Amino acid sequence: MSTFQNTTASSIIFLLTGVPGLEAFHTWISIPFCFLYATALSGNSLILFVIITQPSLHEPMCYFLSMLSTTDLGLSISTLATMLGIFWFNAREISFNACLSQMFFIQLFTVMESSVLLAMAFDRYVAISNPLRYASVLTDLKIAQIGVAIVTRGTLILTPMVVLLKRLSYCSSHVLHHSYCFHPDVMKLSCTDTRINSAVGLTALISTAGVDSVFIILSYVLIIRTVLSIASPEERKKAFSTCISHIGAVAVFYIPLISLSFVHRFGKRAPPYVHTLIANAYLLIPPVMNPIIYSVKTKKIRKAVLKVFHSSMTKS
Repeated sequence: MSTFQNTTASSIIFLLTGVPGLEAFHTWISIPFCFLYATALSGNSLILFVIITQPSLHEPMCYFLSMLSTTDLGLSISTLATMLGIFWFNAREISFNACLSQMFFIQLFTVMESSVLLAMAFDRYVAISNPLRYASVLTDLKIAQIGVAIVTRGTLILTPMVVLLKRLSYCSSHVLHHSYCFHPDVMKLSCTDTRINSAVGLTALISTAGVDSVFIILSYVLIIRTVLSIASPEERKKAFSTCISHIGAVAVFYIPLISLSFVHRFGKRAPPYVHTLIANAYLLIPPVMNPIIYSVKTKKIRKAVLKVFHSSMTKS
């Protein structure tokens, strides 16, 4: 029976959805989305380039920022083809296995982003609370181990979600409600009992973004306590200023996530296009905003970016 279900599921073609009720305007809607994708891809690529090429940026904070840019690039690339395919060519079909692959990578890069933000909070705590030991605590080897742990953690937590979806039988309706494959969306199309899938999905959410958010808050409680113990107002201001970029990155990640959760739970009367636009913003806002935040608020990154632009203009 299991073999039959797997074969049947593998032959399923899902239908993705653009912006419900605004299908006639998909070409126009694609313009801002193209701009956002272009900004996300170019901005994060630029951050990675300046960190790799500028020796002055080879330090723990910038290594974590490169991880953040990598996850943002992965998140953007994971949704680019299906989202613009719908807007430009009305290409709504996606095979079952392709859908699960896209869903896995979207979830993986989202979990990785949450983990990187937690690692960056730890980085700020060590830098402020024990600056003399900062370089010895966050060595290149330790940062590499953290990166491997982030990827391993996401893979181990999310793989059961994908495997369990392959064991389900699916009803005659194969229409998804987003322009990409989303775990709850796929699960709702099943004709069989999905209580185990729901439990695994909830566990994955709590053990990743839920746990990470608690530890990020705890890190900032400790940071604030440390900063308030500093006698000089100038030193306090300087210490807080090193956290502004990270606080902005945390905000642009968690605010859309919380907004999407609230809309799904309490916005049942809202027009369908509201759900879709917020779901798309949830995946696009962090990749777009993070390079801007760090380029504007982090002096070293801003100087490196300007140096790259100045160098390219001089050569041309």
